[in-house]
Amino acid sequence: MNNHHIFHFKTDISKIPIPKKLNNPFGNSVSEIVKIAVKEFQDFISEASVAWEHDFLTERGKMFGVLVIQKEDKSFAFLGTISGKLDGNDICQQFVPSVFDVSTDDFFFRKGMLQLTEFSQQIKSSNNQLEISDLTKRRKLKSHSLQKRLFENSQFSNILGQQKNVLQIFKESAHGAPPSAAGECAAPKLLQFAFENNLKPIAMTEFWWGMTSRSNERIHKVFYPACKNKCRPILEFMLNDKKLFDHVN
Repeated sequence: MNNHHIFHFKTDISKIPIPKKLNNPFGNSVSEIVKIAVKEFQDFISEASVAWEHDFLTERGKMFGVLVIQKEDKSFAFLGTISGKLDGNDICQQFVPSVFDVSTDDFFFRKGMLQLTEFSQQIKSSNNQLEISDLTKRRKLKSHSLQKRLFENSQFSNILGQQKNVLQIFKESAHGAPPSAAGECAAPKLLQFAFENNLKPIAMTEFWWGMTSRSNERIHKVFYPACKNKCRPILEFMLNDKKLFDHVN
């Protein structure tokens, strides 16, 4: 286990009540212990983001997530990560990483993305409509193939120790095909890391960080439940609960 992904509380939490059951990620319940973790994680983001390319004051904000965990020694700590990725080549080593390992099969995903970029550049520079049409079709086929291979190599575990990839999870749900970036949200990444490292999930939440969206749909520092279209099938599998929405707390 990479201990640099684990944040230890700076606040004295000895008198803070510890939830007996993990809260529903689609609900609005935010326990006191996870609020403390969020505050400390936000302090970390404020300091670390100075070195990132993404300017949260002038560019679109992003969703972040926090999961309070209990370690094998029974002490409490927390994990934090971002939904999706930081802009540019920025990588925060303290964030829980994506479930998909970019080095898989000799970095096939990075190579595939470069090919898509080449297709786009060729389309932009061409004046031949037949050539543009052909390149567009080839780019679309490559994109679909690359996305499928990515989903096949994104394996999630659940509380029973079972494993399924994103395509298998969505196939067994009412959602059908997974949307783009399924599995890259904060909640699934946090739970996956906890399951893989024998860390007991205690409480979790997600929050928006940065400039408020134009529609005011996302506001700086406000808590939000996990998204439905990308996360519901994955979290229902991970928590072995097919009726998460039936008992939101």
